[in-house]
Amino acid sequence: MSFNENSRVKIPTILHLCSLGYKYLPLSKSKWDINTNIFTDIFEESMKRLNPNMDSTDFNILLENINLTLDNEDLGKGFYELLTNTSNHTIIDFEIFSNNSLHVVTELPCINGDEEFRPDITLLVNGLPLVFIEVKKPNNLDGIQAEYKRIQSRFKNKKFRRFINITQLMVFSNNMEYSNDGSLPLQGAFYATTAYGDVKFNYFREEDEFTLSNILHPISDDVETDILKDNNLVSIKNSQEFLTNKEPNTPTNRICTSLFQPQRLSFMLQYAIAYVKSEKGLEKHVMRYPQIFATKAIERKLNEGVKKGIIWHTQGSGKTALTYYNVKHLSHYFRDRNIVPKFYFIVDRIDLLIQAGREFKSRGLVVHSISSRDEFVRDLKKTTAIHNSSGKPEITVVNIQKFKEDRDVVSRNDYQINIQRVYFLDEVHRSYNPKGSFLANLNESDPNAIKIGLTGTPLLGTDYNSKILFGDYIHKYYYNASIADGYTLRLIREEIETSYKFKLKQALDEIDIIKGQGDRKLVYAHPKFVEPLLDYVINDFERSRITMNDNTIGAMVICDSSEQAEKLKEIFDAKYSLSNMHSLSMAAEPVASYGTMQKDLSKVHSAALILHDAGTKNERETLIEDFKSGNIDLLFVYNMLLTGFDAPRLKKLYVTRIIKAHNLLQALTRVNRTYKNFKYGYVVDFADIQREFDKTNRDYFNELQNELGDEMQYYSNLFKTKEEIDQDIRTIKDVLFHYDTANAEIFSQQISQISDKRTMLELTKALNNARDLYNLIRLSGHYEMLDQLDFQKITLLAREANNHLALINTKEALENNVDTSNLLNVALEEVVFAFTKLKVEEMIIADQLKNTLQKTREMLGGNFDQHDPIFISLKEELERLFKKKNLSEVTKKKMEANIKELEKIFAEAKELERKNQLLKAKYDNDAKYARLHKRLMEKDPLTDSESKLFEALQSLKHEVDAQILQNANVLENESFVEKMILRLVISQLKNKFELPLDAARSQAINHLIVKEYMSEYYGHVA
Repeated sequence: MSFNENSRVKIPTILHLCSLGYKYLPLSKSKWDINTNIFTDIFEESMKRLNPNMDSTDFNILLENINLTLDNEDLGKGFYELLTNTSNHTIIDFEIFSNNSLHVVTELPCINGDEEFRPDITLLVNGLPLVFIEVKKPNNLDGIQAEYKRIQSRFKNKKFRRFINITQLMVFSNNMEYSNDGSLPLQGAFYATTAYGDVKFNYFREEDEFTLSNILHPISDDVETDILKDNNLVSIKNSQEFLTNKEPNTPTNRICTSLFQPQRLSFMLQYAIAYVKSEKGLEKHVMRYPQIFATKAIERKLNEGVKKGIIWHTQGSGKTALTYYNVKHLSHYFRDRNIVPKFYFIVDRIDLLIQAGREFKSRGLVVHSISSRDEFVRDLKKTTAIHNSSGKPEITVVNIQKFKEDRDVVSRNDYQINIQRVYFLDEVHRSYNPKGSFLANLNESDPNAIKIGLTGTPLLGTDYNSKILFGDYIHKYYYNASIADGYTLRLIREEIETSYKFKLKQALDEIDIIKGQGDRKLVYAHPKFVEPLLDYVINDFERSRITMNDNTIGAMVICDSSEQAEKLKEIFDAKYSLSNMHSLSMAAEPVASYGTMQKDLSKVHSAALILHDAGTKNERETLIEDFKSGNIDLLFVYNMLLTGFDAPRLKKLYVTRIIKAHNLLQALTRVNRTYKNFKYGYVVDFADIQREFDKTNRDYFNELQNELGDEMQYYSNLFKTKEEIDQDIRTIKDVLFHYDTANAEIFSQQISQISDKRTMLELTKALNNARDLYNLIRLSGHYEMLDQLDFQKITLLAREANNHLALINTKEALENNVDTSNLLNVALEEVVFAFTKLKVEEMIIADQLKNTLQKTREMLGGNFDQHDPIFISLKEELERLFKKKNLSEVTKKKMEANIKELEKIFAEAKELERKNQLLKAKYDNDAKYARLHKRLMEKDPLTDSESKLFEALQSLKHEVDAQILQNANVLENESFVEKMILRLVISQLKNKFELPLDAARSQAINHLIVKEYMSEYYGHVA
């Protein structure tokens, strides 16, 4: 039984996609444009069907326009606009999605010159390759990170621009459940959209309940057989593992159902893509799954006639982006009902108004700003949907204070022209006191308006309850889910040191304030209290920068009072500010060591005071932007910036006073935004605040432990007695008792749930011992004991268990920040490549060397015939160059010489690969027979005519595959397979094609063929 990523994940996924409505296309019988991978025949047929008035000239113009847009350096923005714009031509019928042609292909090559990659699965919509899926087998080394690193490298390559620009969605899966431990994604099924560098992997957790019988359509046995034949995997057809992997509830099949069932794919393509202008340039975003289900929930509520409700999504989950996606979605929703929508985003602070406007503009919305209450009244009275002349989607961003008390703002006449106002109210836990005027004015502005409240911390009290004010929850997405999905960080609460507490007590004693007397606010703002407080903050923050090895992070102090904040800033300027430090150290000093310079870089030299009455509004905005961009180290605040302030580099929060209820969570989550590789945001607690978040504080291993324990000591003697072997078998059975050892796929799923390393060590030790027992039993002659365990299956299970143990070790290393260059290296088996850039002038040549080595290794690593003498020679040459070398010690001259030698190896490897692929194609891409063909042409060739050998082997392949297809279980009996194939070798090669075979040659060829089939069956490489 073949037991690799093709048999375990790829083929079952293809079959699942076929049951979702996609038609399988064999590449051997298809034509496509290799420059864009557009299947032009399918595309032309689809376009003329969807656009009855389109002739061949129109089609050629459309195709040329598409080709031109795919050359743009715009992440495919121009192509996406063509794809979704139905004003000129319909490229995809979004209204009746079943009118489109859906196909699935495998191993479609993306080629440009010497560069190439082949996604495992590609989905075509009307012949356009809009989706691809990359799969790995469960418990693969490095988990999904292996694919993550590979795709980052590919997408930075400008030669792949066209393929990147045309792709809209991607899935990456190793067919495992998510680990949900908040670590770097190593296992699971993730989705993404494209980027020219850093691709963001997203979790997907389905919230709708599907009736699979209504979604999945049975595929015929003939279709399944044809797909298996096309992929040369007829041997797996009836295996238990294959039947298990075809189940619709495997992780890969589930995410395909969620994203690629036709109606969901229609939604994703039309509404779930956004192009965002950022400081780094143009980015392409895809809806996070909670945004998808919130959008669908809003639609359901509107269909039910509900006109108000709350989206409860935790802080940092993208509520502004959610509003953008809903402007896009609801515009179509109301258009289909002949209603003109007008969208408003309502905030309660000027800084949030500016921030929201900036976010919407970056996504392409036209933002209309309101400068006065009267202007807003005039806007409400308008009967047009938009203000701009371009017709682009628009939103009006307005401060709640602009709502004016005017019961006749919206007249009855407005409803005659089908205007529907939609209010998105930001942070509905604030400023909406029902006893005040703002909420009443909002309701009276348009009683018919749809009101969607957005919050991360709804009010839950009896006086001001968010649900009572704004309706029931439309959709909820909690903090723990956001952490598990990697959108926000866990928080770690740090208590202050005991020695510092003593200093503070001394300071208070010196101030000599008797309990119950004096002004507490003045006490905590006194210099004798504030100075040691500031010293602790500065020293702790500088240590944090050093410990975290990141001097770009920022900090914020939430002060006890505005007076304390002012005093902190005053003392900071006197003791720590950069300008003051310069004035104190004018004398010439010797050049510092590198270590000293690194420590100096962690120093805190700049701070800003943000109070509502400190400086002007513009000055405060400038200081805030300077902090966000990294030009200010530290902020002192009292009430400002505790909510709605989004600065990903803010990773340390110092809390000096009690903050109550939802305000506490709002304040604490200022440090929960994702930033670089940080796993946590840090809160330093001076005030003994009650924790309203889960404190996570793990114990890490200091070093990687030995994977197999003291296994070599396990056997005291080489030759065991029968009794000892029997006891070992009993022990192994006991360890394996709770696992399904009959079905390797279910066993793999079971062990994938194990996160405890000790449990895996015990299991792998038992399995590896069982593997060794097989040889000991044979050596001792107790053959009857071989029936007590399925040793062939044990070998397979041991490999799976060892792979999962390696995955746990990788996860440990990542969590411990251990140097994992060996673990994470994508290399040939014995080749280790580690390189550290030490000199700036050598960086360019070093990168060239690394890239050349990478492409050479990948070219060799993809070779399906690693017994080829040429391959062996090239691999040995590569090892000679790099085995056991620390390349940081290699000179520039030597690096250049290595690059030259590598280029030579790469060229030869590429030529070998070209010939291999040509030969494999002759055998319908069956690597088994391509390898057999080569072995029979080496040394003493069976015939001088390669074409004659091909005809004979092709005929033999047809007969053998037919026998196996009739009964795939035949491969479980190797001796029967040997006799069956020997009979076919003689009848086909000797009798039919008259090749010169004697008994010895027939047996030798039979051995090669049987080895190929059995290796495929057991998941080995022959």
